[in-house]
Amino acid sequence: MQNQSSRRQFLGATAALVSGAMLGSSKLFGAPAIIRSLDKPNSLIGGVQIGVITYSFRDMPDQSAEATLQYVLDCGISAIELMGGPAESFAGAPKNPVNMQVLFPLMRKRRENQPLTADEEKMVADADVQTKAYRSELAKWRLSAPMAKFEQVRKLYNKAGVTIYGFKPDAFSIQNTDADINYGMQAAKALGANQVTVEHPANDAQTLRLGKLAEKHGLRVGYHGHEQQTPTFWDTALAQSTGNAMNFDLGHYVAAGQPDPLDLIRQKHTRIASMHIKDRQLPANGKGNLPWGQGDTPLLQVLKLMRDQKYNFPATVELEYKVPAGSNAVAEVKKCVDFCRNALS
Repeated sequence: MQNQSSRRQFLGATAALVSGAMLGSSKLFGAPAIIRSLDKPNSLIGGVQIGVITYSFRDMPDQSAEATLQYVLDCGISAIELMGGPAESFAGAPKNPVNMQVLFPLMRKRRENQPLTADEEKMVADADVQTKAYRSELAKWRLSAPMAKFEQVRKLYNKAGVTIYGFKPDAFSIQNTDADINYGMQAAKALGANQVTVEHPANDAQTLRLGKLAEKHGLRVGYHGHEQQTPTFWDTALAQSTGNAMNFDLGHYVAAGQPDPLDLIRQKHTRIASMHIKDRQLPANGKGNLPWGQGDTPLLQVLKLMRDQKYNFPATVELEYKVPAGSNAVAEVKKCVDFCRNALS
């Protein structure tokens, strides 16, 4: 935060100098616009939009919309996939009683079939009960949720130079009503997003339902996958509706030992709404989630493919490797963005 403050002080001082210089010379007429642009992030690199899913900042202490925006700015990122929490809390949603910073690692262990201790099992079970009650309360709030508040979030982010291309609230599961889903899609449009994202439900009726509702709203649903991804994983959903699309996860695909991801991207690029990028190992090497450049995921090749073929879906940084001691999520996401910048420069 000190560096950010120093940067702003520098920009403020520079702007003041330019303003003074303008009094004596008309040649600097365009300078104020240039100065203002220096304070905006830009992660459109070589024509490739590098973004981040705000889940990457889940370990940061403040999960408000304002704090999340600052994390994004500190990473130099100009476009994002926004999780539901920051936007919904800004809009006045009831507070989630579950500590997601504690629950997220346990959910990941369960998803990856890692054994949980008895205490961890109890924590997950208790969280499930609390979550069920919370979802009921949240569903009631969503019936009259103020869309103007989501528009305010969009304006807040846009003013700072950040666009929201994706929205991922907990509103698109099988147990959610059509009212929940419509709310989530309306909120996404108010935020300026062109897509909502959701974990693939492995249920054809649900993907058909979501796809048709997305068509009505002029959006796409990007289905996210983990190690269950295969080259044909999305085929049924894609055939059901033009509103259905892929939220492809490059790292998980590699960890699943699937064939050439570059070929999959070439074949399906028009149906990819967004792609999560991380660096994981092949099954033979342990499937580890590693700092970028240390795993087996062809990040360089994929980013260059996107650049050279002018694919217009965003590559979304998802921080999942262990944050080193003395660092934090913001510093590590910034390293990931720098990796992309070096790859594409």
